[in-house]
Amino acid sequence: MTQIYLAAALGVAGLAAVGFAGARVVVAARTLRREIAEAKARLEPGRARLTGRGDETMPQAAYDRG
Repeated sequence: MTQIYLAAALGVAGLAAVGFAGARVVVAARTLRREIAEAKARLEPGRARLTGRGDETMPQAAYDRG
């Protein structure tokens, strides 16, 4: 009978550990998503400025050279 209780306790402890690790993964994913959004917001003005001058920053394609 003691073995059954021990097995049940170990099962519950294992599930608790997996649940805790899963919660940490969710929190880390939210933090990463927020950091990516902030980085994208900081980089967007520079990207828009560079793509606005396509003829200066990008070489002409072979079919555009004439």
